[in-house]
Amino acid sequence: MLEYRIDRRSGIATYLQIVQQTKQALRLGLLEPGDKLPTAREVVEATAINPNTVLKAYRELEREGLVEAKRGLGTFIRKSLGGAPAESPLRTELADWARRAREAGMERDDAAALFSAVLEEHFKGDEDV
Repeated sequence: MLEYRIDRRSGIATYLQIVQQTKQALRLGLLEPGDKLPTAREVVEATAINPNTVLKAYRELEREGLVEAKRGLGTFIRKSLGGAPAESPLRTELADWARRAREAGMERDDAAALFSAVLEEHFKGDEDV
């Protein structure tokens, strides 16, 4: 089951972190159609956030057509985002790059900034970048 990790210092709204992490899990194939998301209560217990925040995130995912709430049963994945499976060769290459960046003394935020800049350069005009 998906476990959300909330970074209170990120500057990103908590509900958006839940939305982004759910989308990432969909893109990596960690969540598939029919899978059940954790209940709002489970997310609240694991992250100590307001239940309304979880519900707001789930409503946003539902608005985007990615999940479906079934009264009394829970919230279920409707469609996948496909793309890069969690065990793809590209993931291995990226993991090697991240390891080398860390060994070279690069800080996490610097590596993320560099990676984002390269993505922006190579995916200009794409909405999801």
